[in-house]
Amino acid sequence: MTGASDRNERNALDLLCGGEWTCSNCNLVHQGMFDIGAIVPSMWPHAWDYEPNGALRLDGDFLSEDFCVLDGEFFMIRAVLDIPVHGLPESFGYGVWCSLKKENFEAYVEHFDRGFDDHAEPWWSWLCNRALPYYDHGESLGGLLYPRQGRLRPQFRVEDQDHPLAVAQRDGISPEGVLAIYESYGHAPA
Repeated sequence: MTGASDRNERNALDLLCGGEWTCSNCNLVHQGMFDIGAIVPSMWPHAWDYEPNGALRLDGDFLSEDFCVLDGEFFMIRAVLDIPVHGLPESFGYGVWCSLKKENFEAYVEHFDRGFDDHAEPWWSWLCNRALPYYDHGESLGGLLYPRQGRLRPQFRVEDQDHPLAVAQRDGISPEGVLAIYESYGHAPA
């Protein structure tokens, strides 16, 4: 006999495998699993108006879709925190902002249009967003940023392997967990 939790997991998996639902917040129709991303680093003090990447400056404050500079002292880039989902071949991606030391930021900018080779070394970084609901980490969660080929954003991996977010990155989450994340962002099924 199939229990209610098995049915819920199957329904959630069906939705994430291509089912459609009307969002309870925006009333748009969503189909299948999609990624979510933070718009700005948590410490960004200004409006969320992006400048073009090509206008990047390293002094003062700057924000584009891919780069952020704060006070000419703090350098951040967009990255992806991937979490496997039980029963699905693809991972759920959460777009986050991560810090880099200035020289690594400059190296990233230099390679931004052409990407990195397979042998690029990871960089130490701090997560600059509250990660995900249910994975509250306070203000300082460190990890490694792995540059990728092409124009793919780097992958962020949590360093503390006992942290619940690192466990999720290693072991995955349930389809219901993904729907709970969508719900916390206002994109759950109605």
